[in-house]
Amino acid sequence: MRVIDKINEAVLEKTIQRCREQNIIIPTFAEQRDPAKIPEKIRAKLKDVGLWDVDPLNLFRITWKNDPETGLFGESNWIEFPPELTGVEARIIGLVGKWFPTGSHKVGAGFGCLVPRLVSGNFDPTSQKAVWPSTGNYCRGGAFDCALLACTAVAILPEEMSRERFEWLESIGAEVIATPGCESNVKEIYDKCWEIRNTRPDCVIFNQFDEFGNCIWHYHMTGGIVEEIWEKVRDKNSRFAGYVAATGSAGTIAAADYLRTRFPMMKVLATEALQCPTLLLCGFGGHRIEGIGDKHVPWIHNVRNTDMVAAIDDEQCMSLLRLFNEPEGAGFLSSLGVGEDVIGNLPLLGISSICNLVAGIKMAKYYELGSQDIIFTPLTDSTELYGSRIQEQRELHGLYTRDLAGRHFARYIEGIGIDYLHELNYYDRKRLHNFKYFTWVEQQGKTVEGLRELWEPEFWEETFGQADEWDRLIREFNQRVGLL
Repeated sequence: MRVIDKINEAVLEKTIQRCREQNIIIPTFAEQRDPAKIPEKIRAKLKDVGLWDVDPLNLFRITWKNDPETGLFGESNWIEFPPELTGVEARIIGLVGKWFPTGSHKVGAGFGCLVPRLVSGNFDPTSQKAVWPSTGNYCRGGAFDCALLACTAVAILPEEMSRERFEWLESIGAEVIATPGCESNVKEIYDKCWEIRNTRPDCVIFNQFDEFGNCIWHYHMTGGIVEEIWEKVRDKNSRFAGYVAATGSAGTIAAADYLRTRFPMMKVLATEALQCPTLLLCGFGGHRIEGIGDKHVPWIHNVRNTDMVAAIDDEQCMSLLRLFNEPEGAGFLSSLGVGEDVIGNLPLLGISSICNLVAGIKMAKYYELGSQDIIFTPLTDSTELYGSRIQEQRELHGLYTRDLAGRHFARYIEGIGIDYLHELNYYDRKRLHNFKYFTWVEQQGKTVEGLRELWEPEFWEETFGQADEWDRLIREFNQRVGLL
């Protein structure tokens, strides 16, 4: 699937002029993957720019390698969860998303969707608006990208999402549209997109669920950083056991497509909410694990590369959110021998990150993994974005006590088993692939021929191979802007 199949020179010239006026230089994918390649001139200026500042220079901070101590770049940001916490011998390592601008790696997915269109003249920032349909972080990331790239953003998200999301979007100047429902009400988001297509010709929809720029960015960036961390933490006996990601829009799980080329024997687990077990049971429902949409299989999910699915109880995630963030929870974990450094890092896990951690423990127990096995998982965002949710839990259930911390640990960590988990055979995967038909062909205008293409490995090899071409376009664009 070629994202860019033509160059619109007339629009491109207008975009170049705008970037020249706004002092915008666009980083290449190679520079985001390895910030050591960023020109020293830009690195020097970044010292005076805050991580969340609406400054075009922060395009260069769309990377897993931001150093929160110096404000520049380090090797990577990750946490290893020890057996004292997880109860399993396998090493589980989480990639920390908090240190991206906006506090979530979704700003990278938005970049991967918008920038190739900009540098090829297929999006006109002088006359068009970028629409970001999302269950939360993606529209925040897209709106931030737009602010840095002098584009106009329209954010669509369910009305039951956390208050922090709406307030931040309004503060950055995005037009905000709230659709009915919660996390799992993706169909309502799609309906709003069709309404916009039919009534607002100046709007371009960047739907993360079918935009290949989303999964291409994660293939190279998230897959690449996992490989780098692996080289740092492994020893001669280590085995790359698996990669765990909530399906959501199927962006982060695309890192597994890259990793499979390096570690063919690894296992890939897709996780979702038990209250909406779409992959596990073709199920439906509402849930509270913010950031993972449901009731469909994303068009950009390469289901053929998925080995198992796990459904995680949203109450488990909400209870562990309190265990990991309340003082009594920290005290209880300390009494179990969990190190203070680990406890201090637990607030780096948002609700979907906790979901991924639980699924990683399930994977370790299912495959009976040992201390030589390493599992990786993305931690999309942090508790910083869910302060109102913790307050809601306090209002619903009262103050957090040591006794409650003990019960939560016993039930929701020690009690983790291999229930609500299914290992996929060939025809299980094909069944989930075919399930795309009902959303994408019947409702969203895709073709049966396109659906069949998605089943072929060659399709994905070609799709993921476009990043080098995009980098060439970015370099040519920057040269014409003339700021470097």
